[in-house]
Amino acid sequence: MRIDFEGQAVLVAGAARGLGQGIVQAFMRCGATVFAGDRMPDPLKEMGVAAAAVDVTDPDSLRAWVAAAERACGRPADILVYVAGGVLGQSAKAMEDVTPLEWRSIVDVNLTGAFLTSQAVVPAMKARRKGRIVFITSGAGLRTSLTGIQAYASAKAGEIGLARQLGQELGPFGITVNTVAPGFQPTSPDYQRQWASYSDQKQDAIMSSIALGRLGTPEDVANAALFFASDLAAFVTGQTLSVSGSP
Repeated sequence: MRIDFEGQAVLVAGAARGLGQGIVQAFMRCGATVFAGDRMPDPLKEMGVAAAAVDVTDPDSLRAWVAAAERACGRPADILVYVAGGVLGQSAKAMEDVTPLEWRSIVDVNLTGAFLTSQAVVPAMKARRKGRIVFITSGAGLRTSLTGIQAYASAKAGEIGLARQLGQELGPFGITVNTVAPGFQPTSPDYQRQWASYSDQKQDAIMSSIALGRLGTPEDVANAALFFASDLAAFVTGQTLSVSGSP
């Protein structure tokens, strides 16, 4: 069965790199009209994708982005994919050395941003009594994080919990909320630096721990997002799909 999003508007928040770009391209291949957002939208515009700058921690910025998306797509969002987040250039340190600002900045862009971005698109979805929301979380939210960053593991676990709660709340309106939890992928500068910092032995150990014997790709994650956003998953909500190559 072919997944088809012809005539649907898809908003992708946090789309300028790696996983976000892969998700944008996947939805476009399936016929969707995509409007992307990122703090750095220029790479997306160079790809020929309609995009605008957005701060996912600022409700006013999000409202302006959603309004711009509706004008560009000619209709309110049918689907939101929230990819924004990451470790913001931080590295692991002992918990007693983590500053409140370091903690808040990661929680804000990963967890609070997921809530605020959903909040911005839900009214139109409720009015239409249908919508799909997909958060790109992390295996760090299911286990411990290879980054060693406490705020990141906590925020990703929080996104998974948020999806369950919103799935319950929004179900009566025909809106599903699910998450995709990728394993480690060096798809952005932060994660490329992390991978490069590992010894050959540690890299080999990580690879050997993956049942399918390879690191994942943006396409692997995009395929899971396409499923959750499609009518094939119309009776699935509040769930997390691990895309890690392992049980």
